[in-house]
Amino acid sequence: MGLRDLSGPARTAALAGGLVASMGALSFAAVPLYDWFCRVTGYGGETNVASGEGAVEVLDKTIKVRFDANVERDFPWAFKPETREMELKIGETGLAFYRAHNPTDRPIAGTASYNVAPFSAGYYFSKIACFCFELQVLQPGETVMMPVTFYVDPEIVDDIEAKYVHTITLSYTFHETELPEEDVVDAAAAVPQDRSVN
Repeated sequence: MGLRDLSGPARTAALAGGLVASMGALSFAAVPLYDWFCRVTGYGGETNVASGEGAVEVLDKTIKVRFDANVERDFPWAFKPETREMELKIGETGLAFYRAHNPTDRPIAGTASYNVAPFSAGYYFSKIACFCFELQVLQPGETVMMPVTFYVDPEIVDDIEAKYVHTITLSYTFHETELPEEDVVDAAAAVPQDRSVN
């Protein structure tokens, strides 16, 4: 039976259901597509990833970098930057740490999304190493210090918009992720087994 064979109200309901399903599929695909677009273009405050190889020119001009930390709703970790702000020369390598704590009685895996404000500076903020590149797993009660190594590319001073930026904010948000299989097995093994006999 096709749409033409349905009555007016049934046809309207079928079309509405199809529209909702299509919108759901598009919204599901929008996040990874937007993330890919930002990583390629630097639009939306996405940062660059640097190899750390080769010398980077260090300018006699400083810039402030502020550090921000967030967690998604209902994600139980405590997460914060150890240093709220640092000033360094453009091209100079910086090292900052974030502290994460799992206050629960179960292992929890998380991944961090990141952004840079203002957006115009995102293309020039280059990470050499970052905890956000990998899945993080914290055991019950565990606290870890997570580093990020970065520099601000000297080419920022030639950008028509970004050259006026004096302060950059690096922001992370942690999201809960499915535990790797080995951590699930370890967690199950750590739970005391009931050996009572009835």
